[in-house]
Amino acid sequence: MRLALGLLGQGGGMALERYREMRDFGRTPEPAGSGAAAGGPVRRFVVQRHRARRLHYDLRLEIDGVLVSWAVPRGPTLDPDVRRTAVHVEDHPLEYLDFEGVIPHGEYGGGDVIVWDIGTWEPHGTDDPAAAVAGGELHADVRGEKLRGRFVLVRRGPSSARAGREDWLLVHKHDESAVPGWDPEEHPRSALTGRTNDEVKADPDRLWRSDLPAAEAAVVLRPPVVRATADELAALDDLGESGTWEVFGRRQRVTNLDKVLFPPRPGGAPVTKRDLVRYAARIAPVAVPYLQGRPLNMHRYPNGAGTKGFWHKQLPAHAPEWLARWENPEADDGETTTYVVVDEPATLVWAANYGALEWHAWTSKADEPRLPTYALIDLDPGTSTSWEDVLVLARLHRTALEHLGVRAQPKVTGRRGIQIWVPIARGPGFDETRAWVEQLSHAVGAVVPDLVSWKWTVSSRGGLARLDYTQNAINKTLVAPYSPRAMPGASVSAPIAWEELDDPALRPDGFGLEDVVERVERRGDLFRPVLAGEQVLPALG
Repeated sequence: MRLALGLLGQGGGMALERYREMRDFGRTPEPAGSGAAAGGPVRRFVVQRHRARRLHYDLRLEIDGVLVSWAVPRGPTLDPDVRRTAVHVEDHPLEYLDFEGVIPHGEYGGGDVIVWDIGTWEPHGTDDPAAAVAGGELHADVRGEKLRGRFVLVRRGPSSARAGREDWLLVHKHDESAVPGWDPEEHPRSALTGRTNDEVKADPDRLWRSDLPAAEAAVVLRPPVVRATADELAALDDLGESGTWEVFGRRQRVTNLDKVLFPPRPGGAPVTKRDLVRYAARIAPVAVPYLQGRPLNMHRYPNGAGTKGFWHKQLPAHAPEWLARWENPEADDGETTTYVVVDEPATLVWAANYGALEWHAWTSKADEPRLPTYALIDLDPGTSTSWEDVLVLARLHRTALEHLGVRAQPKVTGRRGIQIWVPIARGPGFDETRAWVEQLSHAVGAVVPDLVSWKWTVSSRGGLARLDYTQNAINKTLVAPYSPRAMPGASVSAPIAWEELDDPALRPDGFGLEDVVERVERRGDLFRPVLAGEQVLPALG
């Protein structure tokens, strides 16, 4: 460990030898590290909540091309009157900064890991943090999603160094970011994905496959998505009416930021374009997995939700070159030839700036447009349908799906209804999924025939609800999870847990932009189960 500290100033390559000695990279899906020097003046830090033999938090500071690391058994705290033991451990490679997944049991550090906090930091009182660490005292000003303010790391002294263990103390200073009584265990979710350790363990983004050759054993199930940083969001807030904003590594021209796009709800405030663009950046890491690889139908309202909107599918000629796109080989004259595909978070920011107040991705992917990956259940209320009636229909579908052993997730529409998405393995076409949903919905509707109409037109339904199975068709869409709606106050089509159908406080338009961001930070992505593997629709008797 002391050897590694002494070599920090040499670019980090030799500083990682201790790390490499403790890991077998033929078996463990962790990055080995290239030893590249830190790029630029911005120093990053991460705190990983790590359940190995014991739960602990790993604090890692970027210094001279490596992540200098301490294991903090009880986790960092913003309480300035609490001292935490921090055990100085081996340096880690920079590639470990955003590692979130599972380390195989039997390997060093085996267990599940989440990125509990991440951000930037600056040394205080020194231009040489490596020397400060070697000297046994480091003052660090951190700017993370959870941790803010000045922390001090102090080595306890030579007497603490036993059997390779070097004990330090971690303390937060009495400053404006201090919070008495602050407990890290009350904030257990990932700063990157909003997930808990249990959720990552049950459904990791990175897996080890022992049945594959070692070079292929680290299987990435989904591409990692990096969230917008606090500095990027602050830069948007500092822009005037228009300007250039760099977010997610893309430079974008954003315009008319103070324009009101959503009228206020009674007693509320209007929602501006800046608010919408900011929301798109904050929610993109969670929303993008439901949009990736899929053509996007944009519901645009350039003059705001109080005016008439229109569907926009064709990617404009002036769109940035970096936007992913799909050329429709079956487009007839007058039809859309090129669709935008939201394959990265910056694309969602572009769409919001383009006036797309609602995001509607296809239920099939561009590589197989005639093979859906979801079966869609749309509970569409009529003019006489009460919210309690919608909840009755949703609960009946919940019971039916549970009886069938079918995995599905509900979400409120942001208007008056509820939708249920059923993930399926690609194979059946739209005719088959439409027939399956129709059969299921007829069975449910037969239980409460006084609530449901099967008439096609709204005027002929007598105000009753429609269980709309017809959305199961190519290029027909339901609003995407986490999409805003063109409604006063910018209500959101928000995923819900099944048990929330029994919550008397639930409302179909009850979640605004800030509500959804806070909800994801607190509860994680409730729609995530539709991404966890595929399923075959069972035959209905």
